[in-house]
Amino acid sequence: MGDVLRRHGHRVVIAVDRMWQEKLTSLGFEVYLTDLGDPTIQNPGEYWANFARDTLSKVRQPTIMQLEALVNPAIHAVIEETKRYQQQMRLILDQVQPNVVIQDNAACLPILLTNGVPFVRVVSCNPLEIPGPNVPPTFSGLPQDDHSEWDRFRNEYERVIRPMWEDFNSWVQQHGLPPLPDLQFNCESKYANIYIYPQEADYTENRPLGPTWHRIDSSVRETDCHFELPISLRERPEGSCLVYVSLGTLVSADVELLQHLIDVLSRTVHRFIFSKGLYGDQLKLPNTMYGEANLPQTKVLPLVDLVITHGGNNTVTESLHFGKPMILLPICWDQHDNAQRMHEKGFGVRLDTYQFTDEDLLVAVDTLLKDTALRDRMALLGEQIRGRDGVRLAADIIERVGYENLI
Repeated sequence: MGDVLRRHGHRVVIAVDRMWQEKLTSLGFEVYLTDLGDPTIQNPGEYWANFARDTLSKVRQPTIMQLEALVNPAIHAVIEETKRYQQQMRLILDQVQPNVVIQDNAACLPILLTNGVPFVRVVSCNPLEIPGPNVPPTFSGLPQDDHSEWDRFRNEYERVIRPMWEDFNSWVQQHGLPPLPDLQFNCESKYANIYIYPQEADYTENRPLGPTWHRIDSSVRETDCHFELPISLRERPEGSCLVYVSLGTLVSADVELLQHLIDVLSRTVHRFIFSKGLYGDQLKLPNTMYGEANLPQTKVLPLVDLVITHGGNNTVTESLHFGKPMILLPICWDQHDNAQRMHEKGFGVRLDTYQFTDEDLLVAVDTLLKDTALRDRMALLGEQIRGRDGVRLAADIIERVGYENLI
């Protein structure tokens, strides 16, 4: 979004922790540092990979048990970071003097809503982050059409989360906000709220949203570097397809899981592009696979026939943008919700990340790659999503809010 707005002639300032500074400045953005995080953290991938490595035992639990083991401490960390950023963000706003402020965060930052500048909220996780009585509870991975476990999960969520929510709700009120919606750590903007999810996978028929909410079907960056398919993957045997494997920063810390995937997939006739993550030097790839620690995903996805992913919202929406079916191996947060939604919509197959058998994976790969009707359907879906041009729609919404502030 920032890249499009910048090309429209606007000044785009991004306020982030220092660990993102190098990446953003290399893309030419003007960066202000919140600079109150741990100054020893220079590599965001390393930080989150280490976080994952330390919590691997927790992500192997059912989603209802992850609430206390993983979701609670993760939200607590976000809240503590938000509190640290409050004063620094006030100084940044005074220096920048913006016409519009955009935030994508799991918890609201009061200064962004009380400083008098129009505020746009962005939700880049699965849209179940916007709750409703007729959709599954967020982080649950429960199906839309089977409500039998919804109340049990919601009751456990309330037990685990309410004390922390009450403390945060009190804090935001001390900083000038009205009470937050019950058990929510964010509030709607009266100007505009943007969430990222394709129309064909959305929950709007079960949970309609108000007039300030705007769905964009995808937000695919155009700043990734060029990617050229290695020679070893260009000439493939007859019947061989190309598969992209990316399990995100957190899952890539589980070297044992990744190596198991590599060993199982090497038994197929297909060729694979592997995003290996921070510990990729510990992985052993056969000559039918190519891998790097980090890959320009938006340049890789158009080249492949299938995506194997952890189910993060970014990879899921980008895969749909390019019309690619998916095998989903979720571990935490909204990944379970995305995996379930893709499975029940017929856009892919959800597997249990730590319980699937070799046969489960091999059958899923074979079935999805041989389903020509599905691949045609996904290709058409991708064409429709790209035609709706979500990132430019988002830029238009943000521009409109900014222009209205100038009048």
